[in-house]
Amino acid sequence: MEALATTASGRVSGVVEGGINAFRGVPYAAPLEGEARFAAPRPPEPWTGVREAVGYGPTAPHPPYESGIAEVLPERSIPGDEYLNLNVWTPGTGERGLPVMVWIHGGAFTNGSGVEPGYDASAFARSGVVAVTFNYRLGAEGFALVEGAPANRGVLDQIAALEWVRDNIAAFGGDPDRVTVFGESAGAMSVVTLMAIPRARALFRRAVAQSGAGHNTLRAEDARTVRRVLAEGLGVGPTGAELAEVSPKRLQEEQSRIIAELRGKADPELWGERLPSLGTLPFSPAVDGELLARRPIDALRAGEAGDKDLLIGTTTEEYRLFLAATGLLDHIRAEHVAAQAAGLGLAPEAVEVYTRRNPSPGDALADLGTDAVFRVPAARVLEARAAAGGSGRTYGYDFAWPSPRLGGSLGACHALEIPFVFDNLADGRNLAGPDAPQQVADDMHRAWVGFASTGELDWPQWDSQRRPLMRFNAPKSQVVEDPDVQTRRLWDGVLD
Repeated sequence: MEALATTASGRVSGVVEGGINAFRGVPYAAPLEGEARFAAPRPPEPWTGVREAVGYGPTAPHPPYESGIAEVLPERSIPGDEYLNLNVWTPGTGERGLPVMVWIHGGAFTNGSGVEPGYDASAFARSGVVAVTFNYRLGAEGFALVEGAPANRGVLDQIAALEWVRDNIAAFGGDPDRVTVFGESAGAMSVVTLMAIPRARALFRRAVAQSGAGHNTLRAEDARTVRRVLAEGLGVGPTGAELAEVSPKRLQEEQSRIIAELRGKADPELWGERLPSLGTLPFSPAVDGELLARRPIDALRAGEAGDKDLLIGTTTEEYRLFLAATGLLDHIRAEHVAAQAAGLGLAPEAVEVYTRRNPSPGDALADLGTDAVFRVPAARVLEARAAAGGSGRTYGYDFAWPSPRLGGSLGACHALEIPFVFDNLADGRNLAGPDAPQQVADDMHRAWVGFASTGELDWPQWDSQRRPLMRFNAPKSQVVEDPDVQTRRLWDGVLD
């Protein structure tokens, strides 16, 4: 059965699946060929007749995930230059004024796409929401600070997708004034980044940040260092025209080499003292002084986006994904925990706290990494919102259900909450296993839909005294207050 809609570029035909209209592979920008790979996104060329939108379109070029991660987070790769495309699920094109949810995928700004099986948004449409997923440029093509090219091209792609939603979503039954942008990991970091950009935040009303916050941006000088090392490694100049002569595969190889070097023993004379601490995100949004004037966390502290409703949270054991799935968990020693804590600027007593509360050095490092990369940055966003005030509502959450996969070593790890939010447990089995609790999916999916619809949730807004979070878990989800007090005070004055 066919579904039809008319966009600003032309008519599209999708499919009706289980009573839901799905449109896949709709271009929101022009193909990225030649020097356009490093240019700002341009509108798609209009077409005549009806364009078929029944299958997913190409995905942004990206390298494979490392061994271990790839097994629990499978990703698709579809070749083609027309990868700035999006997908829409709607209860019906005849509907009017429905809330809209736009998903920004994660993948450390180097991986992922909007076409992963776990991002099938049929359940949102069944819940009365028009849902959109999309691709954006990744790695060096999306985020390297390139001479003669606009900075933050991946963010510009995200803005272009949101502009497409503004201009076209009514044709799919959605209300362009009721848009919620939500994302996970790099997608959540993107969400908070968009909150710091005036041009972008005019395009949405509410925001959900899952396992990502407002600290993960590069200083311009650090981005220039990455650019120089990238160009030298490729044997070309640092301009968009010269980099466009390099194949996507060769570009990915060099960016992967840079990430591996920064993750290991990086030469401080080459990289400086700050870049190695950024670890695996040397290709991420840069504070360029134009599109992005300052770090998102600093923008929120100044009261920017104070009128936007925000839901932000983490999983309880985020970092276990990176240690358990890769087989590193059992190889961590006490000196690794101490070195990591010192590198982050924590006092020596912090190592004792993390060691006391965990049965092994691997568990202690997972706990420390969860706080450093995810939980503390999320808390800083909550604190910034509370201090700055504003009319927007602010809520926090914690996802605590532990996966039984890999012998239970994953715990409540990074990305585990996604199939619960999407109410798509069948496609989340690689990470959640075959018997994930439907009750938790019901709780989370209902909360996300309710937030997108009204901006309200059935637990208290966050405040700096009680610090309430909704903890999603089985057999029951419930509100907890200040659950991380044992470690959060160790971070006073750190990660500011």
